[in-house]
Amino acid sequence: MGATDLANLSDKLMLTTVVLYIVAMVSYAADLGFGRRRAAAEAAEAADAGTEAKAKVLVGAGGADAPAGGSASGTGTVKADADADAGGEEEAARRVEWARLAVLLSVLGWAAHVGTLVTRAWAAERWPWANMYEFLTAIALAAVTAFLFVMWRYKARFLGAFVMLAAVVALGVANIWLYDGIGPVVPALNSYWIAIHVSAAIVATGAFTVGGASTILYLLKARQEARAAAGGAGFLSHLPGADALDRLSLRVTMFAFPIWTAAIIMGAIWADEAWGRYWGWDPKEIWSFITWIVYAAYLHARATAGWKGRKAAILSLVGFAALMFNFFGVNYMFSGLHSYA
Repeated sequence: MGATDLANLSDKLMLTTVVLYIVAMVSYAADLGFGRRRAAAEAAEAADAGTEAKAKVLVGAGGADAPAGGSASGTGTVKADADADAGGEEEAARRVEWARLAVLLSVLGWAAHVGTLVTRAWAAERWPWANMYEFLTAIALAAVTAFLFVMWRYKARFLGAFVMLAAVVALGVANIWLYDGIGPVVPALNSYWIAIHVSAAIVATGAFTVGGASTILYLLKARQEARAAAGGAGFLSHLPGADALDRLSLRVTMFAFPIWTAAIIMGAIWADEAWGRYWGWDPKEIWSFITWIVYAAYLHARATAGWKGRKAAILSLVGFAALMFNFFGVNYMFSGLHSYA
C-alpha cells in the first residue's frame, strides 16, 4: 500500500471516528437522561410506598371494617407494585442498553482514532504530530483515552457526553480549519525528541481536558445542590455529588501535572540541542511555564492550605484556560521558534 493510499485511509478513518464519537455522545446523553427519569421514578415510588404504609396503619386501626376493605386494597396494591416493578425493570434495561451502546461506540471510535494516526504516520514515515492538524487530533485521542481509563477506574461514565463533545469539536476544528496534507517536517522537528517531548505534552493535555470537564461539572453540580437545598431542582441531579466531582478533578490533575512537568524539562533539553540554549523566553515556553505555575499553585493550595471546592475549581479552570491559550493563542497570535501553525 502506497503513501497516497495510506493517507486516504487515514482520512476515511478520521471520518469514521467523528461519526462514532457523535453517536457515542448522543448515547451518553441518552443514558444520562434516562438516569434522571429513573431517579425521579424511584423517588416517586419511595413516596408512594410511604403513603401506602401509612394507609395500612390507618386501616388496621379501623377494627372490623379493615379486612373487607383491606382485601381489595391489598389486591390493588399487589397489582400496582407489580406494574411499578415491571416499569422500573424496563426503564433500567433501556438505560443499560444506552450505556452499553455508548461504551461500545467509544471503544470503536477510539480504535478508528488510533488507526487515523497510525496510517498517517506510516504514510509520512514520521511521528504523526508535526503540524496543528495532527497535534490536535492526537490531543483529542489522549482525552478520549484518559476518559476511558477514568470511566473504568472510577466508574465515571457520566463524563462521556462532555468529553465526547470536546473530542468532536476538536476533530471538527482540525478537519475544517487545520487540515494539512502529509509532508516532511521542519528541521527543528526532525528529532527523536518529538516522540518524547511532544508525546508527553499530548498525554498531559488530554488528561487536563478530562480534569477540566470534571471541574466544570463540579461548579454546575455545586450550584444545583445549593438550589436544591433552597427548594429548587436542577437537570444535573443524576450526577455524582459535588464533592465526588471535586475529588475526581484533583486525581486527574495529579496524574497530568508530573507529565506536563516532564514535557517542559524535556523540551528544554531539546531546545539546547536544536537552538543552543535551554530557555529563550519564546512565547510557547513562557505560556507552558505559566500553565505549570497555575497548576502547581492549585495542587499546592489543596495540599497545604486546604483549598477545595469553588476556590480550587476556579484556580484549576485558570490553569486550563492558560493551557488552551498556550495551544491556540500562542500558535496563531505570536511568532516564535515554536510557531508551526
